[in-house]
Amino acid sequence: MSDLVQVILLGIIEGITEFLPISSTGHLLIAEQLGLGQRSDVFNVVIQAGAILAVTVIYWPRIWTLLTGLRERDNRDYAAKLSVAFLITAVLGLIVTKLGFKLPTEITPVAWALVIGGVWMLAAEWFAAKRPDYARIAWTAAIIVGLAQVIAGVFPGTSRSAATIFAAMLVGGANRVAATEFAFLVGIPTMYAASALELFKAVKAGGLHDGSENWGDLAIAFVVSTVVAFIAVKWLLRYIQSHRFTVFAAYRIALGAALLLFLPAG
Repeated sequence: MSDLVQVILLGIIEGITEFLPISSTGHLLIAEQLGLGQRSDVFNVVIQAGAILAVTVIYWPRIWTLLTGLRERDNRDYAAKLSVAFLITAVLGLIVTKLGFKLPTEITPVAWALVIGGVWMLAAEWFAAKRPDYARIAWTAAIIVGLAQVIAGVFPGTSRSAATIFAAMLVGGANRVAATEFAFLVGIPTMYAASALELFKAVKAGGLHDGSENWGDLAIAFVVSTVVAFIAVKWLLRYIQSHRFTVFAAYRIALGAALLLFLPAG
């Protein structure tokens, strides 16, 4: 398989999985283990930035309304909840980083996270269906969403989207649409900040000046990730209007079980 094809495939994988509740980090690790090759931190930051840009474009009208409508109480309240969720993630994320935590590179923990997360999603859907839902986000949910982002960042395979969406649904009683919007909106500054931090580390380490990066590959991966993420998220937002997340839970369980059964540990 040519390097160009691998770059395109990685961009496609990132674009599909970054905001769907199936774990982009887990899928990229699986792809590397299955032969698409390990990429640099800069490459991973670039394709993630493409996915973030796509969601920023999709939600730009909502973001603009929040930024220009802060005189309205509802907008101030919503923006404050987004800010609190982001700050919780940022502070705890920095603490985790300072403690020297590094993501595992083995398949086994990812597989288990996929299975456990899938089962948890099914249970969460069941519990959420038995309680009233609202097109709003409670303060408690905003706090839990911030914590959920940190947990998802520590355990690859968990999925930031899944953790935050279901935190908002279960804790705050938000419906799928409201929970997804809040999860995606708080994910935008969170992921921009995380990407900027990783890029800063790469620059500091000389990773952009040692000639190891193929800028053509980076550009292609960025474009592919952006386009695919845009399509995937637009589809997801339509899908959840009338469907539960059950299909994603089933996919996670099936994929995780297959990895545990057929791939060697480590």
